[in-house]
Amino acid sequence: MEGITDVTIEVLQALIPIILFFIFFQLRYLKLPSFEVVKILIGMLMTAVGMILFLYGVYNGFYPVGFQIGEFLGNIEQMWILIPIGFVLGFLTAFAEPAVRVLCYQVEQSSSGYLRAKLMLYILSFSVAVFVAIGMVKIVYGIPFIYIIVPGYLLTLMLLWVSDKDFIGIAFDAGGVATGPMAVSFLMSMLVGVASSHSERNAIVDGFGLIALVALAPIIFIMLLGVYVKYKKR
Repeated sequence: MEGITDVTIEVLQALIPIILFFIFFQLRYLKLPSFEVVKILIGMLMTAVGMILFLYGVYNGFYPVGFQIGEFLGNIEQMWILIPIGFVLGFLTAFAEPAVRVLCYQVEQSSSGYLRAKLMLYILSFSVAVFVAIGMVKIVYGIPFIYIIVPGYLLTLMLLWVSDKDFIGIAFDAGGVATGPMAVSFLMSMLVGVASSHSERNAIVDGFGLIALVALAPIIFIMLLGVYVKYKKR
C-alpha cells in the first residue's frame, strides 16, 4: 500500500473545494431537501474512494506494466509489428477511459439522441488507435515529431472552416478527455519503454509527444464527422 497516502491527499485536495462550493450554494441558494443532500454527499464520498483506488491502481499497475511491455517490444527485431500493436492498444485504452464514456453520454443527452453515445465512443477509440499507430511509426522509422504534429494542427485549422459548428466544441473537449489517466499512464509509459530499450532511439526525444497526438486525434475525427453531417444537411 506504499504511496496510497499521497494519492489520498491529492484526491482530497481536488475534491474538498468542490464539496465546500456545493455546501455554500446549498446553504445560501439551493435549499435542497435533506435526503437529496445526503445522496449527493454519499455520491461525492464514493467518487473520492473510487478516484483514490483508481489512481493508486494506475500509478502502481498501468504505469509499470506499460513500461515493461514497451521495453519488451523495443527489443523485437521486426519493429513494424509495433504499428498494429499500437493501434490495438490505443483503441482499447480509449475504449476503457472513464472520461471518454462520460463525454459520450453527455453528447447523447445534449443532442436528444441525435448523436449516439456508442457512435461517439467508437469514433473516439478509433481515432486514438490511428494516432497511437502513427506514434509507433514515428519511433520505428525515426520521423521527427514536428513533421507529424504541425500538419495535424494545420488540418485542424482547415476543418474549423468546413465542419458543422455544433461539432467544433465537442471535438476539442473530446481531445481533452482522451488524454486521461489510462492514456497517460499506459500508452506514454509504453512508448518511453520502447524508445529507451531501442539502441537507435532517445527516450526523451522519441518517447514523448504521444499524448499530444492522442489529444489531436479526436479533434480531427469528430470534426470530420461534422463535415459529413454538414454535407448531409445540405
